[in-house]
Amino acid sequence: MDILKSIEQEQIRTDLTRPEVGDYVKVHLKVIEGTRKRIQIFEGTVIAIKGSGITETFTVRRLSYGVGVEKVLPLHSPKIDRIEVVRKGKVRRAKLHYLRDRVGKSARVKEKIVSK
Repeated sequence: MDILKSIEQEQIRTDLTRPEVGDYVKVHLKVIEGTRKRIQIFEGTVIAIKGSGITETFTVRRLSYGVGVEKVLPLHSPKIDRIEVVRKGKVRRAKLHYLRDRVGKSARVKEKIVSK
């Protein structure tokens, strides 16, 4: 088991900022289309964080043309270029799946005021 843990520790990324549930984030993803490589930004609210270690994932939800789109992204994936936290969210739940049923102002997450 120590061999597996050592291999897992090599794969864990420490250069990324850790998103929290309720944060509004911009995830910069590396996309390969044929021979071209580019960065695509997926922007939305983190509604869930699941797992631990190398298998840790987070779910980002956004509205695209009136349709809710969710992406489950592995936190330590090499496809993620960087994670940019736009706003910190003030939430009282570990999972925000209730946002799926909400539309408009009720679907917003309050902003956490960070004191310096």
